Amino acid sequence: MDFLHLFGIYVAVVLTCIFLVCKYSGQQNNPFNTLLSYVSKVVAPFTPRWLQRFSHWIFHRLFHQRSNIFIYLHIFLEGSVYAEFTYEVFGFSREMDTSLTSLSVPYVLLAIKNFFFYLCIKTDPGTVTKKKVSSLIHVYPYDRRLFHPAVSCETCQLVKPARSKHCRVCNRCIQRFDHHCVWVNNCVGAGNTRYFLLYLLSVCAMALDIALLTGDMLLHAVLRSGLLRASYIDEYGQQQPAGPLFVVQHLFLTFPRIVFMLGFVIFVFFLLAGYTLFHSFLALVNQTSNEWYKSRGFVCRHCHPMPAADNLCSPALDHSKRYYYSRGLLRNLGEIFFPPQATQKKGN
Repeated sequence: MDFLHLFGIYVAVVLTCIFLVCKYSGQQNNPFNTLLSYVSKVVAPFTPRWLQRFSHWIFHRLFHQRSNIFIYLHIFLEGSVYAEFTYEVFGFSREMDTSLTSLSVPYVLLAIKNFFFYLCIKTDPGTVTKKKVSSLIHVYPYDRRLFHPAVSCETCQLVKPARSKHCRVCNRCIQRFDHHCVWVNNCVGAGNTRYFLLYLLSVCAMALDIALLTGDMLLHAVLRSGLLRASYIDEYGQQQPAGPLFVVQHLFLTFPRIVFMLGFVIFVFFLLAGYTLFHSFLALVNQTSNEWYKSRGFVCRHCHPMPAADNLCSPALDHSKRYYYSRGLLRNLGEIFFPPQATQKKGN
């Protein structure tokens, strides 16, 4: 049972890390930054300068510049899962009378997922250009809390439309900026948020379906083997019934690759399911993750010691409204799937 205990510890550590990431994401002062700073100070004196420069270059290349590395990693992991599913699970499931229709669903979901994955990568997320900026300014009103009129991007030298943000990775301002996703090597903005949501939903459906089919195959293998009625001799020479732990250990030893794949798929499903629910919630209230993070620790930098009469933060506006851009459930979803078009404001 030592292997199961180690595996349980591994799962607990992974889940704890996921919880900490979700809890402290978007905060400057968090345990991750503190730990990283401490480790860097301790390790730096013993690390060669060339290795420090190389590690900094790798980190910068992966997370601060556009790169296809995570796309290739995504394809590799997905290919590995489908190779194992096709090579072993598919055959065992057919032997256990699982229908071809059921076994074909993961491949249909894969095609759908790849379609939205491609659109996420190739679709312009809503780049703010000199030609379009004058019309994009009128798409959304400024809430005068997170977004203020007459504020220019220091890099692009363009007036920033409401809900836009400059992406340091892509080096461009994005209309209705949500976040930069390394897995699609593109920003998520007004132009491709709908594809990103559908991509997340299809990945979750794909992982769930593979997990259910694999779990069903393993369940049938256990039932056919009679393990639930079996017994074994323990270390004290006593006969013990085969309980759940014994069955799980037997499956690890009999189908190691399948069980490992199942654990990975279940882990991916729960991780992405939470992320998908979060983005679905944001879509329902018409808020971006960028706006959500900003509103968590909102401090109006335009107001510090300024007098109340300053029109940058007019008291006439309803600052208590949490979801400033929400226009109702259906209209919020309509805005995601049919984003408002930039039009020149008439009568200037």
